[in-house]
Amino acid sequence: MRSFFSKYKFFGIVLLSLSVIILYLFYNALQPKKVLPVYQPADFNSELVDSTLVHVKKYHTIADFSLTNQNGKIITQDFYKDKIYVADFFFTTCPTICPVMTKNMAYLQGQIVNDEDVLLLSHSVTPDIDSVPRLKKYALEKGVLDKKWNLVTGDKKQIYELARKSYLAVKTDGDGGPFDMIHTENFILIDKERRIRGTYDGTKREDMDKLMQDLEVLKMSYLN
Repeated sequence: MRSFFSKYKFFGIVLLSLSVIILYLFYNALQPKKVLPVYQPADFNSELVDSTLVHVKKYHTIADFSLTNQNGKIITQDFYKDKIYVADFFFTTCPTICPVMTKNMAYLQGQIVNDEDVLLLSHSVTPDIDSVPRLKKYALEKGVLDKKWNLVTGDKKQIYELARKSYLAVKTDGDGGPFDMIHTENFILIDKERRIRGTYDGTKREDMDKLMQDLEVLKMSYLN
């Protein structure tokens, strides 16, 4: 009897291993694939949404734009065509949350530096102060890579409307002053269809890790 079991011991181990692998694959196949939500204005705090959009529940996308980057180059939505990107709002003289946000955006840049499908976009909320030379100086100081990350300035009304009506990242209606755009700390994940797929606290490193995880989920959705 002992010799019989010894004879088939190897076969039994192989069969058991195959069974475990099959059960594992079967279990994974039954698990629902993670899909990122598509966020609409109605999903946001009403403080961040223009009154004309607060009840919009579908079809929200980022509007067309034309702004100037740190190299004096005109950047439009075409630069981000068929790309995933992360957007935020900042200003170069900000002494509070912006330095941390910029540091975390630089961290993301390091993570995606070799990923041709992902880019970054930072809008100045004080465009009258943040001229092209000032943005260039800031970009050099912060290690911005031109091929991955645009810091943009331009018409204040356009930037404000993008923040308020597209990215949903400004808390106030503004009073016309140079510092009236009270931007949030949010980083906004935008898909290839120009839809909002996630928002993250740009001052928290743990949120950057969450963003990177969501980015991988989003990228996988384009492979199916």
